[in-house]
Amino acid sequence: MTVIVHPLELGQGEIKVLVKDSIDIANTKTQAGSQALEDSPLASQHADVVEHILQQGGRILGKTNLHELAFGITGINHYTGTPINPLYPDLIPGGSSSGSAVAVAAGLCDFAVGTDTGGSIRMPAACCGVFGLKPTFARISRKGVLPAHSSLDCVGPLAADIPHLIQAMSMMDPSFDVTAVAAVDFADLKLRVLDVRAETPIWQSIYAFLQQAGIQQHSSAPSRYIAAAYDAAMHIINYENYQAFKHLIPSGKLAPDVESRLKNAVNSNKENCLHAQQIADLFRQEIDQLLDQVDALILPTLPQQVPTLHQIEHTTQLLQLTALVRPFNLSGHPALSLPLQTADGQPVGLQIITKHGEDEKLCLIAKHLVAQATQ
Repeated sequence: MTVIVHPLELGQGEIKVLVKDSIDIANTKTQAGSQALEDSPLASQHADVVEHILQQGGRILGKTNLHELAFGITGINHYTGTPINPLYPDLIPGGSSSGSAVAVAAGLCDFAVGTDTGGSIRMPAACCGVFGLKPTFARISRKGVLPAHSSLDCVGPLAADIPHLIQAMSMMDPSFDVTAVAAVDFADLKLRVLDVRAETPIWQSIYAFLQQAGIQQHSSAPSRYIAAAYDAAMHIINYENYQAFKHLIPSGKLAPDVESRLKNAVNSNKENCLHAQQIADLFRQEIDQLLDQVDALILPTLPQQVPTLHQIEHTTQLLQLTALVRPFNLSGHPALSLPLQTADGQPVGLQIITKHGEDEKLCLIAKHLVAQATQ
């Protein structure tokens, strides 16, 4: 398995941590899975999140593989090698934080650090059968993360269970404290299912889980703007990644899929981004209103079942896999992917959304649902 691309031994603590190789660790190269960055200088200092983890007693074992430049959703990387999905070896590991998700699923660490610009934590979490959290936008510092500027990207954790996810957040973000939030009334937990398109086996798995968790009643609501939010987020990602990485195109060292996406992004402009921000405002307001009378929203992480490695090599319509995750990068809401399975044992992600800043509440709701469903 090509999971750890740069083994390390930093820190004296007992909590084993792996960090995505788009995040700076002092005296190591941040290569982001790209041959085009093979001559990058060593990082002069730790990213803020790495510093926090070490200060809180983490032991960093290395840097993990990823989809090149964190600009892809399959996790396939022919330069560094594609990490094999441990629980579902015929399926893609998902991207871009493929190595982080695989490391957690393989038991190589207590938690791993990923980044999520358009689903890049939640997508591989769903593919590999682990938990992944995209925190509220700007909740965790991005200082020392590639690319240096992003309007959508979030640093967040992946873990095999909720206790480790909570532990990860408390180490990555000094302000995160589940004991400091107002008590959630689990006896009267109000959930609203977001009425979105997804394959039938996925919805069946989600409704079965909610029933097992004792959620007998829940409201549902459509989203008027989720599709537009997906498109708007794509405009912003394409524009910002083109600005960050266009200088690498002449190198001839980019993978074909990444080079193609960057070249296609040449027409992205600030006007597109300004319109995208208008959509962001509308979608954010819509989600806020839907959350006004409930504790959380529920929807699938992925709208269709995880593709096989073979399917990916022969498929071009891949980005729609992020149709339900990317919009929440635009709105900035915290979003957690919880692993389920279909009746025939295929991975499914259940996504939970709460209000801005309610990351602690989000984790506690997920913890409660899992505990109720498995008791």
